[in-house]
Amino acid sequence: AAMQMKGAAAAHAGSREWLPTPESSKRQLQQQAAAATTPRQQQDDEHGGRSRVFRFKTAFTNTIFDVLKGQPGWVETSGTDWDLYWASKKEMREEIDKMALNNSQRVNHFRNFYEIARKDLLIKNLKRMKKQPDLPAKWDFFPATFGMPTEYSLFLDEFKRSPPGTVWIMKPISKSQGKGIFLFTKLNQIAGWRTDMPRDASQTPPEAYVVQRYIASPYLIGGKKFDLRIYALVMSYTPLVVYLYRSGFARFSHHRFSLDDINNTYIHLTNVAVQKTSDSYTGHAKWDLVNVRQFVTAKHGAEAARKVFNDIQAVIVHCLLSVQRVMFQDRHCFELYGYDILIDSDLKPWVLEVNASPSMTAENPEDYKLKTTLLQDVLYIVDVENKRPHTAMPEEHVGGFDLIYHGTKYYSESCFLGTMNPRVHSRPEYC
Repeated sequence: AAMQMKGAAAAHAGSREWLPTPESSKRQLQQQAAAATTPRQQQDDEHGGRSRVFRFKTAFTNTIFDVLKGQPGWVETSGTDWDLYWASKKEMREEIDKMALNNSQRVNHFRNFYEIARKDLLIKNLKRMKKQPDLPAKWDFFPATFGMPTEYSLFLDEFKRSPPGTVWIMKPISKSQGKGIFLFTKLNQIAGWRTDMPRDASQTPPEAYVVQRYIASPYLIGGKKFDLRIYALVMSYTPLVVYLYRSGFARFSHHRFSLDDINNTYIHLTNVAVQKTSDSYTGHAKWDLVNVRQFVTAKHGAEAARKVFNDIQAVIVHCLLSVQRVMFQDRHCFELYGYDILIDSDLKPWVLEVNASPSMTAENPEDYKLKTTLLQDVLYIVDVENKRPHTAMPEEHVGGFDLIYHGTKYYSESCFLGTMNPRVHSRPEYC
């Protein structure tokens, strides 16, 4: 199994069109992943190496495998003797959730990660928090949302109160990469989810979806819609400890935005998996988050840019607070979340969804550098080898991560999201 995994990784690396040959690809990937000295490698030099071998397990063959394999002294295992298991969500549910972990083992998901990562459960938790009058925070960063078919009658009431022609969007609760998503304006377009429809026992019940009011006035750059992918690392839910990565990216549609054609997914869905199938796809569908912040600053001023990115940081924290009490705290677990955030024409951020397994497949060299550096910084904070000094207060700045929440303290006075990340922005084109 280990040999098959290595072969798969080599084949994956060789298939990247932006690298010349499989052998040179492998060498370049290893050199690129280890190009910058990481904080962990600096510590290894200072402490003179390790006392034992550390084992990792993963079925991923993208940047995750490259970074884990590139850790000095780490070896891959296919058994249960792992120190770190970078698991898929399916592996977490079907394999690890049934295991009793020993003191040294760490895994990259909390046991009920789905409370925030499944669209319907995230909304349920956000709605519960929104009903509590004693909370000072504003909980209006998610659009009107209903579970289908269970909340069809509630949606129907909202639909009737809305102006004619209001656009709604349907999303399957457990799919990703834009699969199964569609927009509509008429009830007959979603008749299959009506709860009052007669069905016999032989009929398959409709797939579970969420329906949301579509954000019809997104902020546009060059006339095109985009959303932001932002990374947050949760080390603990009790107490809540959250790091936010400075770097991320915007994913763009390749078609100019218009509500005249709501059936054209290339206009309305920014997922790379969707855009890649468009005839107009050029391969350049992303902007670095620094460029987005600079664009907003140039167009609206530094204070407006500061506010919108501070608001995005607050949205990320509030989503985590909404699930804090229902998450199973486990000191063996950590989680790297990929938030999808949309900014509207009023510079207001909206959370679209939270991914517990954000894609770590690289589209180009810049993407590869961002994701390998991100993963290296995650491993340094997680500290599987227990080499960092233990203090009551975590470090506030680690690699490209900044501590934004610890216990009950929210670091709202400073937001580094979308600013220069020296771990990533080392080339002239970023300066």
